[in-house]
Formats: sequence, C-alpha cells, structure tokens
Amino acid sequence: MLAQLIPLDGEPPVTLKRDITLVGRKRELSDLTIDKPSISKLHCLVVKTDGLLFVRDLGSTNGTKVNGQRVTRGALLPGDELAFASIKFRVHLGPDPDVEDDGEADSYEKTEYMSRGGHASDSDGSDAEYGDSADADVRLLSDEYDG
Repeated sequence: MLAQLIPLDGEPPVTLKRDITLVGRKRELSDLTIDKPSISKLHCLVVKTDGLLFVRDLGSTNGTKVNGQRVTRGALLPGDELAFASIKFRVHLGPDPDVEDDGEADSYEKTEYMSRGGHASDSDGSDAEYGDSADADVRLLSDEYDG
C-alpha cells in the first residue's frame, strides 16, 4: 500500500515507508521531521496497518487535527485533511506502483495449510505436526476446551 501525506502548501508529497512513523520537530527522534516551532518535539504517530492509516497525538502542545477536528487518536481515510499544529496535509492511500500484484502472495517463502487435527502440510508437500511436543510454539486446543 502506498501511503502519502500531500502538503497543502504545494511542497512534494511525503511517502510513509514505515509501518509506524513518528512525527515531530526533533530530528534525532522523528521519522518525519517538521522544523517549525508550532510542532512538538514528539508530536504524533502515524500507523500504517491493513491498508489503513491511524494517527495518535502524543500530547502535543498545538494538537493534531483530522478534517479540522482536534483528535487524540483516529482513523484516516483517503482525502482526509491531517494537520500537525497549522501544517496541513491531504491523505493519499492507494496501490504501490513499485509492487507488482500478480494475485499471489509471494512475500513468504512457504505457506502452511493447517487442519483442525493439528496436522499441517507445507506448500512443498512435506508434512509437519504442531502442538505435539512440550516445547511447541503453537498449541492447538480441542473443541472440548472450556477455557
């Protein structure tokens, strides 16, 4: 997913490349540095997850606004106006042109298909068992578990 903040003052767009972007005035701490006195040292977080953007204000002095409303946290939709103090951006979300989508998930080396009995087959056809040993990372519970 391509997530961008497009400044309303005509500056070039800011592409959010990380899943969590720290916005602030302090260059050493921020992923997105806005060198304006109205921006707090640690102003807010912008989180990219599951094709959505979320914002969380970090107790900034001059606030974070979504569509003109001051927020402590909230979801961002395409076209929303996001303001850090008086610095305004338009939210853009869309497909990433640098990533080819051929309909298959090829970001993982193998896919495991798990049945209800704790038996799995790797995509290469080999068998794997889960939940059988005391040191297993994944444990499967039976339907009778009362919990």
